[in-house]
Amino acid sequence: MKIKSLNKEYDRLQKIYGDPNLHSIYNGGLENNPDICFVFMNPTGRNIASLPGWKGPYHPWLGTKNIWDLFIALNLIDQDLYDQIKSIKGSSWTPEFANLVYENITKHKVFITNLGKCTQTDARPLNDNYFKDYLPLLEKEISIIKPKIIILFGNQVSSIFLNQKISVSQTRKQSFPKIIAKQKYQCFPIYYPVGNGRFNLPKAIEDIKWIINNYLKER
Repeated sequence: MKIKSLNKEYDRLQKIYGDPNLHSIYNGGLENNPDICFVFMNPTGRNIASLPGWKGPYHPWLGTKNIWDLFIALNLIDQDLYDQIKSIKGSSWTPEFANLVYENITKHKVFITNLGKCTQTDARPLNDNYFKDYLPLLEKEISIIKPKIIILFGNQVSSIFLNQKISVSQTRKQSFPKIIAKQKYQCFPIYYPVGNGRFNLPKAIEDIKWIINNYLKER
């Protein structure tokens, strides 16, 4: 199975759970055994790819700025590209620039996705049931790409993915195993680093650096 084969189902669920005027956002990055799979919550209309008329890829975080502060702090995006992201308006992103960003993410052996692909106009809280409908599809994504480790952002995403109550403040630097398609993955709940969780960015950076040093560099 190829990962793009899941997109039709994501588009179907967008009509149920997302804003009907926006496009669903899929995923992006290295699709073959990435070092890290980052799992965020769900996209919003701030992603330029969600808007009608977009002719480029439907990757997470296109046209946004703040999330890339996390990636530069982790050395998971090149400095010159980061500087370009911070210097241009979100509305100025082109399909060519979006592809350039994700070519760089791929080079750094990273895969970025959301638990829910249902794009909303804003960052309103979503019911757990929305995300639970997407969970089997995310598990298929992971079974296809086979990441070395999985980073889960926020209490809600972590709890649904791991099927247990998670408080990221109580589980810092802890690994939770999950079996998907008979393969075990090490999963790490992390503070959500943007939006209302922006003030937790330093903690997210600290914990992910520790995880990389202890679970990737030893390989």
